[in-house]
Amino acid sequence: MYDAVIVGAGLVGLATAAALSERGARVLLLYHNRRGEASPAAAGMLAPSVETHAGAARRFALAARDRYPAYVAALAERTGLEVPLNRLGVLELALTDAELDAPPFRDPPPGAERLGAADLLALEPALAHARGALFHAADGAVNNLVLLRALKTLVGRDSRVTAVADAAVAIARAGDGAAVETAAGERHRTGAVVVAAGAWVGGLGGLPRPIPVEPVRGQMLSLAGSPLRHVTYGAGGYAVPRGDGRTIVGSTMERVAFDAGTTEAGLAQVRATGGAICPALADRRMLNGWSGLRPVTPDFLPILGRDPDFPALVYACGHSRNGVLLAPLTGDVVADIVLGRPPAHDVSPFRIERFAA
Repeated sequence: MYDAVIVGAGLVGLATAAALSERGARVLLLYHNRRGEASPAAAGMLAPSVETHAGAARRFALAARDRYPAYVAALAERTGLEVPLNRLGVLELALTDAELDAPPFRDPPPGAERLGAADLLALEPALAHARGALFHAADGAVNNLVLLRALKTLVGRDSRVTAVADAAVAIARAGDGAAVETAAGERHRTGAVVVAAGAWVGGLGGLPRPIPVEPVRGQMLSLAGSPLRHVTYGAGGYAVPRGDGRTIVGSTMERVAFDAGTTEAGLAQVRATGGAICPALADRRMLNGWSGLRPVTPDFLPILGRDPDFPALVYACGHSRNGVLLAPLTGDVVADIVLGRPPAHDVSPFRIERFAA
């Protein structure tokens, strides 16, 4: 019998499998590739400072960001894959005088530096049109595609992790543990089930309660050229420079159920956002466009921890627009929860019980 069965092999599922194995557990990782999965579709921002969460939720996000340098270094040592990490900081633009005189620019949050137009121009000459910015020096971005590849390599080489391409369809109680039933007709007994199924979590049978996670489509595109060095937010979107000379621009927020396609109007909106952030992007050649389905909760916070009525069921889902940011630290805390150890970080804001009302 496995110590844990993980349902889902995106970044969160893979990071949890790796963390459990590191702690000596035997893991079965069940996956079923679906169009629109969020992990490969993301832009890779590590930008907790631009979010509005407070208290323990904000502290968790900051700790998740700061987990990254050691995390990617360990991945490189164990897999030979160097995951590109940009920690030059994140710029949050004020494009008008009115924006500059309103929150958050008027009263910058802790750790943010307010830049006037001249200081911004010195830092990023391609942003001469902006009136100013907040500079979040510790934020940045990671190449999520290389991160995904590195975690798949790590888990694939791990003798304590068995990865099987078989969709989980239902879970059930089995003594003090649980059982997972699959599309192929298998039934796997286990001490704990970790649900990391992204936007598709609600389709899993046997859950003891509704899971308030819905798919929200984000259309994105990549442009040839990289006039920016810093990840830059503004005009309702973002531009993420990649080290290979591309810029990733996003994103729409569309409630279209599981439609993972792109639309002409959606990509045009994203393209306009890129040009508003950085005029030098306006006429750059579009390389490709795609979309991903974010697993979004009502408060945009993840769902982490045991189900109070089914303790063998552990949630690791609903990461909304911060799945890349939170994945490594989620793996750490969920592995500790599965093994009955106190997590090193406060996860009380993420309990499923907050949606009971």
